[in-house]
Amino acid sequence: MKKTTGKKRRLQKPEPSPDSCFNGPPAKSIRTVNGFNFSTSDPYPAHSSPTSDECLSVRDDLLNLHGFPREFLKYRKERERLSECCSIVDGGRGEHRDNVESEPVDEKESVLDGLVRTVLSQNTTEANSERAFSSLKSAFATWEDVLSAESKSIEDAIRCGGLAPTKASCIKNILSSLSKRRGKLCLEYLHGLSVDEIKTELTTFKGIGPKTVACVLMFNLQKDDFPVDTHVFEIAKFIGWVPDDADRNKTYLHLNQRIPNHLKFDLNCLLYTHGKLCSKCTKRTGARQRKGSEEQSCPLFKYSKDT
Repeated sequence: MKKTTGKKRRLQKPEPSPDSCFNGPPAKSIRTVNGFNFSTSDPYPAHSSPTSDECLSVRDDLLNLHGFPREFLKYRKERERLSECCSIVDGGRGEHRDNVESEPVDEKESVLDGLVRTVLSQNTTEANSERAFSSLKSAFATWEDVLSAESKSIEDAIRCGGLAPTKASCIKNILSSLSKRRGKLCLEYLHGLSVDEIKTELTTFKGIGPKTVACVLMFNLQKDDFPVDTHVFEIAKFIGWVPDDADRNKTYLHLNQRIPNHLKFDLNCLLYTHGKLCSKCTKRTGARQRKGSEEQSCPLFKYSKDT
């Protein structure tokens, strides 16, 4: 009989999967669905901007310049209504009320309406996407009618918004999947879920990516999230809130970690609006040449790393 030495065999540890790492060990597991990174880690922990004071200062400067954008007033009023119902006292929200114009309360937009509206806003102008949504709602009385319609009919209704075949297919897929999973075309159940659960639900729909999910979270579900579109992304880089080599997904993760929740909604709406109206701070190339008289009309130049 072979004599045992009493030594135990040392088991080799498996090599970590690249997908389980995030900028080096130790790392949390990261799940990505439809391009959506579910990590709650800050990809730039050493990047200290923006601070709470910087967020507040930029919010105040843009609010003084533009006032609060009228197109987002109905969503702001819904957030305030929910805050009052929940008896939430937020010192930041009561500021600058004089800059907010009064407006009649619109009929509340459903979550499904908001999701489809956001899909139609992809890769087109705001005016075109609004026309496409209005055309779709005029052509079909209910979402059930859209579901049962031929794809060509849906494409014709939204053609003015561009990419009609792609967007029609996405909308059809959302409605079909929702009908099979829930038995009815309604997304109001998302109100009762956590942010992570909502992200999981929405990203199961083909064609629904990070920006669309974040917009629905912020506008239609009144969650404290911070979508990053082209305007927000370019301004964030211009004023040094993210590193120069940042991409949109990491910018989303970083800003959602750094920006205080009570400032996210107003700041996001104002950055988006400013990005549409100001060409001076949304294009990094030639920024130095655009200084001078132009920087006097853009309050964000004083935050730029180039100044």
